[in-house]
Amino acid sequence: MQHEIIIAGFGGQGVLSMGKILAYSGLMEDKEVAWFPSYGPEQRGGTANVTVILSDERISSPVLNEYDIAIILNQPSLKKFEHSVKPGGILIYDSYGITEKPTRKDIRLFEIDAMNTAATEGMPKAFNMIVLGGMLKITPMVKLESVMAGLKKTLPERNHKLLPMNEKAILRGMEIIKEQ
Repeated sequence: MQHEIIIAGFGGQGVLSMGKILAYSGLMEDKEVAWFPSYGPEQRGGTANVTVILSDERISSPVLNEYDIAIILNQPSLKKFEHSVKPGGILIYDSYGITEKPTRKDIRLFEIDAMNTAATEGMPKAFNMIVLGGMLKITPMVKLESVMAGLKKTLPERNHKLLPMNEKAILRGMEIIKEQ
């Protein structure tokens, strides 16, 4: 099985981190993995996206034109990537960052209120983990234990105290995602 994913939003939303954690999670399960980030010179506020491929077989190229899953965290990214989702694929969007909702009828659409949930539940730095949890609820391509191991690997040791909050955020995302 192969999963081709694009995660897109503004810099500072944890787009690249989410992709990196997903990639590490795949490595923990001995999957073939590609992680291909794309971002401008701006660190915060500019657009950023990352392609992640998880596969049971060799990956021929990390460069894709179409995706099985798109995780979209802002309106410019929706405009850019909505039409790149394969027919029958999945588009997940955060309701906070989208003013004009997706319109395609040949894909599955999911909404997750991650930004508001992160703010109201006191975990604003775990916004991206809420989104990741939502995706894993729909397509459980890696186990939660692998995600936690990936988080531990990517987070600096001084931030390991945040692991329980991140796990809570992932589980919360699994609860709040809704199909449209």
